[in-house]
Amino acid sequence: MSSRIAFVTGGTGFIGSHLVERLLSKGYSVRCLVRNPSKLGYLQNFPIEIFEGDLFSNSALEKGIAGAQYVYHVAGLVAAKTKEEFYRGNRDATRNIIEITSRVNPGITKFVHISSQTAVGPGDGSTAVNESTTPHPLTTYGKSKLASEYEVLKFKDKLPVTILRVSAVYGPRDTATFDYFKSAHMGLELLVGFKDSYVSLVHSTDLVSGIILAGESERANGQIYFIGSEKYYTWNEIGFVTRGVLNKKLFRIRVPKPLVFVIAGVAGFFSTFKEKPSVLNFEKGYDLTQDNWTCDVTKAKTELGYKQEVTLADGIKETVKWYLDNKWM
Repeated sequence: MSSRIAFVTGGTGFIGSHLVERLLSKGYSVRCLVRNPSKLGYLQNFPIEIFEGDLFSNSALEKGIAGAQYVYHVAGLVAAKTKEEFYRGNRDATRNIIEITSRVNPGITKFVHISSQTAVGPGDGSTAVNESTTPHPLTTYGKSKLASEYEVLKFKDKLPVTILRVSAVYGPRDTATFDYFKSAHMGLELLVGFKDSYVSLVHSTDLVSGIILAGESERANGQIYFIGSEKYYTWNEIGFVTRGVLNKKLFRIRVPKPLVFVIAGVAGFFSTFKEKPSVLNFEKGYDLTQDNWTCDVTKAKTELGYKQEVTLADGIKETVKWYLDNKWM
């Protein structure tokens, strides 16, 4: 058995499942916190150890974390109906897991917390955000992710912790960007506003590389890094590449920013009558209407050896192929 044991939260999700797969390929023994073992999703048939529970199931967390060398806290709440739900799912859950780690495994090699660029907010004008940017999150989600970072930093003198602020992500298995590719497959290219907006867009392969580099680096102890693409893209450029991959012409529709708030608000209103909350709501409109969602990954490149390996064209080609092969579209 490997001497390197990693405990992963959020392993059944998009990023978490790719992380688990990579860790296994590198010879790690992997333990996963799973809410429902009968619904393993992408983890089905992986040689992993399952601990049943959620981020407040203290007994499962204690057993899973004890003896592990690494904790990768990937799980988080991206949609909620109330402010309290967001803070419980992100801030309070993170506080619980790192407190348990400190108690049952104070000699851990690394605790890696996956945060989000939304914890800092968009860039100013044409300037990308970096680790010295004063956080200015726009949404309750972003504020709750920033609050989760503060919980981790409380332990930086007790545990080797690293925080990763992740840009927009895409790749096989992703549901967040799927609607964009599904619309393109149907012949529609939706753009917000009437001028170019810029985004850091990282492929899941590169993101997982960055996560593991952070976990294995002693230099990263007590540090925060942005993980995203080295290149900044316009949605025009993303659309051009997507058209080429799909080999079809797309009918472009530019949605005025005020209309985005109307659409998002209506979606949020109707989601109140559903069991599951919608990611799209009026508040999300603030994120969608920003012109600069770019982040500078220089610190991660310099200190972790991180680099973008997947080009936009190759990444979109792989992602679209996966959606088609798995009959998502």
